[in-house]
Amino acid sequence: MYLIGMRWARRLVLLAALGALAGAALAQDKGCAVLLLHGKWGNPQLLGFFGRQLEPTCATQTMEMPWSRRRGYDQPYAVALGDIAQQVKAFRAQGYRRVLLAGHSMGANAALAYMAEVGDVDGVIALAPGHAPESSYRRGIGKDAVDQARELVAAGKGDEMLSMEDLNMGQRRSMRMSAQVLLSYFDPQGLGNMPASAARFKKPVPLLWVAGTQDPLNTGGPEPVFSHAPAHPSSQYLVVPADHMGTPDVAAPQVLAWIKALP
Repeated sequence: MYLIGMRWARRLVLLAALGALAGAALAQDKGCAVLLLHGKWGNPQLLGFFGRQLEPTCATQTMEMPWSRRRGYDQPYAVALGDIAQQVKAFRAQGYRRVLLAGHSMGANAALAYMAEVGDVDGVIALAPGHAPESSYRRGIGKDAVDQARELVAAGKGDEMLSMEDLNMGQRRSMRMSAQVLLSYFDPQGLGNMPASAARFKKPVPLLWVAGTQDPLNTGGPEPVFSHAPAHPSSQYLVVPADHMGTPDVAAPQVLAWIKALP
């Protein structure tokens, strides 16, 4: 009886090991994983159709970011980047050989900032990038709140609450958040500055920049941001016939083709 029990125990151990190997192989067979980052005042569901177009070539995962409509900037930008880093690590632990960040509007802004601050992903897909605090500040939108937040943070009072006018696709909304949170997103020279982020990529990676012909944020072509990123042979500036919100869905087939063509 003891020998039989030992044989079954060994068999169970072997089967468990084979199952673990099979699970790892399955993850590796997919080849890539894409983390989807939604835009300002949005939610993860807005990228649902886009994400489904990338499967089964790539596994996809969405996250609700601090700038969603529900959360309303409840955490600083640096914390948001830390949350992204945790999901990237989870993808790596599952055995995915290539991990990409795909962001829409402010999510694209975050993908660029992540590549500049952390830089451990294998490519960035920037869909109708948005949120330009340097431009808003220059135009006086939220400027007083940003200046006040900077003073409070410098005085060690970053937890004090402030109100400011936020801008999104021509719409303005009064938002309330702590001084440190406000400064982290709206400092004109902070993490939200896309040209600065692109120039600070930790390493050259494939960058797919997707601009919509009817998107009012599509100004200046590749010069303002795309051209600042380190050169990579697989990087591409793509223009599609879409408005700001429709850019991800319209571009999905071309994004998928770009991913499949990556070396």
